Amino acid sequence: MNLTVYQHITIHQLRVDSVSNSSVLQIGTAGSVQSQAKLFNSGQFTGPAPQLGEENPLPLVPFPSPN
Repeated sequence: MNLTVYQHITIHQLRVDSVSNSSVLQIGTAGSVQSQAKLFNSGQFTGPAPQLGEENPLPLVPFPSPN
C-alpha cells in the first residue's frame, strides 16, 4: 500500500539556537529523511583560513569558576 501525504506548513517564526555539521531539522512528516549538505561562503572569503601555529596561536578563553 502506497500512501502519499501532502502538507502545507506556514511558519511565522523559527528560532534555532545552534547548528552543527550533523544537525537535523525536520518540519512536518517524513517517511524517510535524506541527508543534504550545503556549504555557503557567507563571509565572502577569498582564500583559506590561516594555519594555527606560533605566529597565530589560539586565543585563550577563561572558563567560569564552578560554583
